[in-house]
Amino acid sequence: MTTIELRGVSRWYGNVVAVNDISMTIGPGVTGLLGPNGAGKTTMLNMIAGFLPPSRGEIAVAGQRTWRNPAMFRQVGVVPERDSVYAFLTGTEFVSVTARLHGLPDADAAARRAIELVEMSEAQDRRIATYSKGMRQRIKVAAALVHDPEVVLLDEPFNGMDPRQRLQMMDLLHDQGGQGRVIVFSSHILEEVERLSGMIQVIVGGRLAASGDFRAIRRLMTNRPHVFLVHSSDDRSLGAALIARPAVSAVELTAHGLQVRASDYGTFTREVAGVSRDHGIRLRQVLPADESLESVFTYLLAS
Repeated sequence: MTTIELRGVSRWYGNVVAVNDISMTIGPGVTGLLGPNGAGKTTMLNMIAGFLPPSRGEIAVAGQRTWRNPAMFRQVGVVPERDSVYAFLTGTEFVSVTARLHGLPDADAAARRAIELVEMSEAQDRRIATYSKGMRQRIKVAAALVHDPEVVLLDEPFNGMDPRQRLQMMDLLHDQGGQGRVIVFSSHILEEVERLSGMIQVIVGGRLAASGDFRAIRRLMTNRPHVFLVHSSDDRSLGAALIARPAVSAVELTAHGLQVRASDYGTFTREVAGVSRDHGIRLRQVLPADESLESVFTYLLAS
């Protein structure tokens, strides 16, 4: 069984630590690396791909070290986030060149199969310069799959794709993982990772903040404390009424409105309307005050 092994892996640039002492094992199927921009996801993927050496620790793919081991690329396909394509080539030419670099006996036939897999056959003879962002992403995926690798690494693969392209790509990656390949992709969007991944690795500030299946990670995220800013016709009376509710742990009357700390997002949003109605208070606005991705990930890191 093919696996990716990281043992005590760190990577730093001068005084900047990009990845900090991460250990994990990634097996067949689809694994999502979830984290805010700048969390260290791209650095991790580049080290797994053998593009960067770890400053400390060990990385192995299928039992082989990744750094300075070109033979490993026979087993690995990589889709970088940046547009690493030659715009003057057609889609067919770009994927065929990749197939030839891998030494495939019939590079053109392999390219056609890979392009058909990503549903780009109709545009394969157009120059990449004429492609949309989503089309360029798909032709990069075709190039990564052309040699039928055991491991596929994708950095923010859904950027620029429209909803139909996104769903098609999710289905493709799910099928590839179901065939026993190791599929690892990064994203800062929970819904993308949740829809596609069996396992999720949450990366925050270069550290592994949480690890598990999507249900466990979603539960950690939704069960965390939430802060709301509430505006009403009588904030003081509403605060006194809300503090008696089990889902509310604290209230504070501020210059900007009533700040409420709740233990359960859904319960509070359902109850606040009923409480205000029962006390004859007009509810004007209920705003989540801490729903940014950064605040969610920071909570996971502290858990």
